Amino acid sequence: MSEKDVLARSFEEHRPHLRAVAYRMLGSLSEAEDAVQEAWLKLSRSDAGAVENLGGWLTTVVGRVCLDMLRSRTTRREDPLHDQDGQVRIPDPVVSRADGLDPEQEVLLADSVGIALMVVLETLAPAERLAFVLHDLFAVPFDDIAPVLGRSAATTRQLASRARRRVQGAAPAPDPDRARLRAVVDAFLAASRGGDFEALVAVLDPEVVARSDGGALRPGLVRRGAADVASQAITFARFAAAARPVLVNGIPGVVALAEGRAISVMAFTIRDGRITALDILTDPERLARIDLSVLEG
Repeated sequence: MSEKDVLARSFEEHRPHLRAVAYRMLGSLSEAEDAVQEAWLKLSRSDAGAVENLGGWLTTVVGRVCLDMLRSRTTRREDPLHDQDGQVRIPDPVVSRADGLDPEQEVLLADSVGIALMVVLETLAPAERLAFVLHDLFAVPFDDIAPVLGRSAATTRQLASRARRRVQGAAPAPDPDRARLRAVVDAFLAASRGGDFEALVAVLDPEVVARSDGGALRPGLVRRGAADVASQAITFARFAAAARPVLVNGIPGVVALAEGRAISVMAFTIRDGRITALDILTDPERLARIDLSVLEG
């Protein structure tokens, strides 16, 4: 086996971890793959023999690549997810069968990175996102992150701390009891299908926020408050009628299918038995990339 083959095999062992890092940094599965591939190109052109800790080296390289990608995104992607009516972007969902994740998805979502967390990460400045993701989610020391940002370790620590406060306030750790979460989702769907306004309001947090991302050709929408969200849910009851239970980023959600195609993916954030956020992806272009074969069997 050649030296390059050995290096390639070693890189492949790290690929799942690097995809997990890049997904959290970019919120896009396809861009995460691009970032990982760029890391391989950088490794193949470097003096790999001088690298003492290949996993740590690759993690910071992927972080740097993702940071550059975040900073160079188009105007639409540079704007954070909007909190007011207008254009909204929801991160790519990881859809899997309702009864569990496959091994590859387990690695990708190892720290319960629900859509709620991904949405908050989308609102962070690139430097904050890098500091938080690498340190808090992957235990990279600040001394190793600081050179990537061109900042001191103390400043990098402050960036991560600021991001941490945002995340803790907006994306609480999900309830590990999937059955309990699924019961709430099922109650929401049943009320939507039946047009039962009062039952919908009962399962929604009074301050619930519903966001939908229809892509470039369909305007995004934000709805706030149980009454407004319940009314909208009844209006779009057809999605509920076509809903199939799945896991969205490891948390009970639904995908609506029509003629074998996904027409929407709905992710739920649930706290104390009530839905606090709904994130709905209806962008045809991104939905077409979802591998529905993982739902079979």
